[in-house]
Amino acid sequence: MILAVDAGNSAVTLGCVEGRDILNLARLETSPGRSADEYAVLMERVLALRGVKLREFEGAAIASVVPPLTEILREAVKLVTDHDALVVGAGVKTGLNIGIDDPSQMGADLVAGAVAALDAHEPPVIIIDMGTATTITVIGPNSRLLGGAILPGAAVSLEALSGAASLLPRISLDAPKRAIGSGTVECMKSGAVFGAACAIDGMIERMEAELGGSAALVATGGLAGRIIPYCRHDIEIDDYMLLRGLSLIWERNRREKRREARQTPRA
Repeated sequence: MILAVDAGNSAVTLGCVEGRDILNLARLETSPGRSADEYAVLMERVLALRGVKLREFEGAAIASVVPPLTEILREAVKLVTDHDALVVGAGVKTGLNIGIDDPSQMGADLVAGAVAALDAHEPPVIIIDMGTATTITVIGPNSRLLGGAILPGAAVSLEALSGAASLLPRISLDAPKRAIGSGTVECMKSGAVFGAACAIDGMIERMEAELGGSAALVATGGLAGRIIPYCRHDIEIDDYMLLRGLSLIWERNRREKRREARQTPRA
């Protein structure tokens, strides 16, 4: 079992992963102001609440899109598990064929998601990750990661609308009963939820046209469950895709280290 840590802009998700199975799940607030010791205490507490025995961890892997938090979490994980975490980034073996202009700019979360998606689906695959931002990643028929698109997240768009228009209230991101709203709040909810769903549908159509055929469609992220059900395409929701991807990357790197150790001549 490994401890998989997905550090996003809003939340740090902890997953106890064995192979492809998520045994336990916990979430902490993303707060770069916390120290490694503070995060370690929080991790120990939430894992203990779920009956996790720390000595059972064989290792750990981290995907972080919050650079100030990456080293803090690495130190915290070391304190909790007594293992040096594998931090997804340059030099880490993922098995991906990344075809974008600068592979070093590929977010660790997108890398982990792509690894998990290719493990579960035949390419081509379109991956929609819905969090603070909505990212769409496209893997071509030959398993080459071609690129994708970045959209404002549905919640961010709604916040920006309320903040920029004085007469518009702050509202929750919930779907209205119909697209044609009869009041301000309903109109805003229609635009936020159905508008986001339509944007995803539209991007899928354009991307599949460029691919020359249909693709497997999978979505993940904190807002996927609120938006994807209103899309017209048949899109699988996989809440734990990134955590499974981290486990697969960790296992790949462990195998590679063992192979290198066997090939190294003894003195």
